[in-house]
Amino acid sequence: MWGRGGLTVCFCPSARRLLTWSALQSGGSVLDAVEKGCARCEVEQCDGTVGYGGSPDEAGETTLDALIMNGDTMEVGAVANLRRIKNAIGVARAVMELTEHTMLVGESASLFAERMGFTAEDLTTNKSINIFSQWLKGNCQPNYRKNVYPDPSKYCGPYKPVPVQHQNKRATSANEHAHDTIGMIAIDQNGHVAAGTSTNGLTHKIPGRVGDSPIIGAGAYADSTAGGAAATGDGDVMMRFLPSYLAVELMRAGADPSEACKTAISRIKRHYSDFFGAIICANTTGHYGAACNKVPGLSQFRYMVSTTESDTPLLKAVDCF
Repeated sequence: MWGRGGLTVCFCPSARRLLTWSALQSGGSVLDAVEKGCARCEVEQCDGTVGYGGSPDEAGETTLDALIMNGDTMEVGAVANLRRIKNAIGVARAVMELTEHTMLVGESASLFAERMGFTAEDLTTNKSINIFSQWLKGNCQPNYRKNVYPDPSKYCGPYKPVPVQHQNKRATSANEHAHDTIGMIAIDQNGHVAAGTSTNGLTHKIPGRVGDSPIIGAGAYADSTAGGAAATGDGDVMMRFLPSYLAVELMRAGADPSEACKTAISRIKRHYSDFFGAIICANTTGHYGAACNKVPGLSQFRYMVSTTESDTPLLKAVDCF
């Protein structure tokens, strides 16, 4: 195999990437690397879009989603709509290693976490309370309702469905600050691959909403015979196309990581030309790449890379198309 140490690729602030890389360099597994990197981001509330105290839903509550995947065994652990537990990626790994299930959701996932020794804490902060309060004062704009009354573009709920004959398609616009994810791919010197994600989801989402981050093949995917991928953006759209799975399969067929990422984004663009989203890809030979859809507010996508070729973390950027 190539080099000594391996490769990590992520969309995350550099401090989180450094922790991931140091875990891999010190002999930890690729799963350890992904978990530690995501967990640090959860603690530090990266950009307000990962971890506690951000992205409150329509009820003002912050809930968390996470996924971790072992590319050797194809085992996956995922949690969605997790409440009261800050370490979502840790709970996801516990689902993978301590159960025969793949995903746990909602209150039941939180109870599982507590029974497995995770600390129950309030995920609300003064910041998330303020975000929620300002949203209410602004007549609950933006929200993600359609075909309901009162008019969701002007008023808060509670809402009721509009009779079918009066339904209208409501135009929505992407907001790059309304949702984001930490996504990581780790590959060691023996070609073992792991990938993971963690997020607090879409700001002002309808309670119970789950995006792409904890969905296998959408938020992330890993296969040690091919590589790994992770995605971020408008999860309600992106999850319909399993872009991470598609990118890994394209790399398996011989596509360069950059081209695999671009093809996965192009597949979504055919149906949703104005969607907000990006994807990172890495293969087992140490090559990597990324792609993003060009929309207002997203003309270039930045991601972090650590390789055996450089002791310095590398900030990479790709122009959106």
